[in-house]
Amino acid sequence: MSHIDIRRTHGRPLKEAKAAIERVAEHLAEKFDVEYGWEGNTLAFTRGGVDGHIAVSSKEVHVTAQLGFLLGAIKGPIEREIHQYLDREFG
Repeated sequence: MSHIDIRRTHGRPLKEAKAAIERVAEHLAEKFDVEYGWEGNTLAFTRGGVDGHIAVSSKEVHVTAQLGFLLGAIKGPIEREIHQYLDREFG
């Protein structure tokens, strides 16, 4: 199993950061067919072969995911895609 662990600091208020992560989740859901939902300040997402969370605080976004065997083979492109979405939303 492959693991993704990405941390990104930001200077947005928590409400704005959560809205930005909601947009990131919408992109990921469209691109990778994941289901997601909020649990407090953590967005959980899942689909066959992936289980992850995006924790949002007033200072940081922390993306973690466990990738199954098949998706683990394309871990690099998945990480790049996540970084691109975070770059768009948090600059």
